[in-house]
Amino acid sequence: MEDKQIVELYWARSEQAIAETDAKYGGYCYSIAYNVLANREDAEESVSDTYMAAWNALPPQRPAVLATFLGKITRNLSISRWRARSANKRGGGELVIALDELGECVASTQETEAELIAKEAVAVFNSFLRELPKEERIIFLRRYWCLDSVSMIADSFGFSQSKVKSMLHRTRKKLRERFEKEGFV
Repeated sequence: MEDKQIVELYWARSEQAIAETDAKYGGYCYSIAYNVLANREDAEESVSDTYMAAWNALPPQRPAVLATFLGKITRNLSISRWRARSANKRGGGELVIALDELGECVASTQETEAELIAKEAVAVFNSFLRELPKEERIIFLRRYWCLDSVSMIADSFGFSQSKVKSMLHRTRKKLRERFEKEGFV
């Protein structure tokens, strides 16, 4: 079923919308959730929560790209679940590793300025992503958006893990240089 038809089912408040969403995007959402949480049960709960959040958001929203809309919800819910689960302990999943890797690219700021700076940084970041070669952009997003492991990315591209690590390192370096040039670091 096409995304527009699925969105129309949500707008019509048809429960079939959830079934169609699960059939088309269930694996995608589960992959994102599992990469954050590294736990089957928590990932399944995040996916279920994603469907509920989509049900509550549609209407009034009408996303242009349903996969991105669902992926963002899943990622945010999974990170929130991870934070709650990790409040007393650290570990598990690719989230800690991925966030540590990206940590070298941005500088901390005062909270009062953080929101404005974040908006500007997002614009620079999006511009940076658009300028990357397609393969490099996909690998970067698979690592830092979908939180896929380096080995998973390497396997899907037929690369060695060291090549993927090297590509990610070079891309992070370019991102840091871009942020430095724009005055964020």
